[in-house]
Amino acid sequence: MNKIAYGTGRRKTSVARVTLLEGDGVFTFNGKSFEHYFPTESMRTRVNQPFVISNLENKFDISANVKGSGLSAQAEAVRLGIARALVEHDQSLRNDLKKAGLLTRDSRKVERKKYGLKKARRAEQFTKR
Repeated sequence: MNKIAYGTGRRKTSVARVTLLEGDGVFTFNGKSFEHYFPTESMRTRVNQPFVISNLENKFDISANVKGSGLSAQAEAVRLGIARALVEHDQSLRNDLKKAGLLTRDSRKVERKKYGLKKARRAEQFTKR
């Protein structure tokens, strides 16, 4: 029987809900294929990283629902979701994924703009005269 594992990943304002099924390596993101959703090789490498570290390439099918932010942040959110789902599926993978830093959520977000400033911290240039 195929065991299903779930994982949620977040990065900036993007959220990825990942479903992990035992299969032959078919990735689906919002109904689109892996190559169509993540156009660059660096994003695909980032998404695949948990499988490479745990030596489980092409052994799981992934279905992910991703929303918010840009594609790069979505790739990082999917990576965290996959890592969490792998740990739920097999607890012995936790050490390897943790050492690689794949179970840590990157909590950096865009700082809000403050009134009286041009950007979040950038002030108007001072003139003496």
